[in-house]
Amino acid sequence: MTYCVGLLLNQGIVLLSDTRTNAGLDNIATYRKMFNFEEPGERVISILTAGSLSVTQTTIARLREIVDDPNSDETTSIMKAPTMLKVADIVGAKLAEVCTTIDERFAMGQGVSASMIVAGQRAGGEMRMFLIYPEGNYIEATEDTPFLQIGEHKYGKPILDRVVTPDTSLKDGQKAVLLSMDSTLRSNLSVGMPLDLAVIGRDTCRISELRRIEAGDDAFRTMSEAWSTALRDGFSQIAL
Repeated sequence: MTYCVGLLLNQGIVLLSDTRTNAGLDNIATYRKMFNFEEPGERVISILTAGSLSVTQTTIARLREIVDDPNSDETTSIMKAPTMLKVADIVGAKLAEVCTTIDERFAMGQGVSASMIVAGQRAGGEMRMFLIYPEGNYIEATEDTPFLQIGEHKYGKPILDRVVTPDTSLKDGQKAVLLSMDSTLRSNLSVGMPLDLAVIGRDTCRISELRRIEAGDDAFRTMSEAWSTALRDGFSQIAL
């Protein structure tokens, strides 16, 4: 299992993913689930993945292969697509194709699937963020719901519902996704560190911050402990 979250804010985009992959109780591995495609100043696209590892890795590999193909065009390459909406179409079509192909190889049709968050901006266009379903269809983040989640999302959703609005700053957005992840880490062992965090400033068309947060990171631990203390103090102050 996994947990990935993205915020679409007036100041930019904040993205966070874990890296744990489970193939059984005694087989826990670490795989990157955040993939960035960037031509600084022209366009930046980030893709977060959840679900079947074979599906997500194959989909990302095929998208990269097309990007590297000099004969690709705006209908096939996410780095040549004219809009972020077209990027979502390309990613959705490739994800659905891979899901179908892999599923057909299982005699019993086990229904492998995956989902993705696609976020970014091209020069002259708006920042946009989409949640891509296994069938290739998608929904888009809006002012009413400026965040999207995939994977084990239920534990980390309450804080996002309460504090995140389009006017949330990038700094507070990072705090929100990290605390959302902290809640998930505490409640579900199938989600684990290290974490990958990316920030894209509005109209920069580049990754302005990209870092990996390892287990035992002092800043993350301090934030987690402060949040636990704040929750306990708030709980004790509420009158019944």
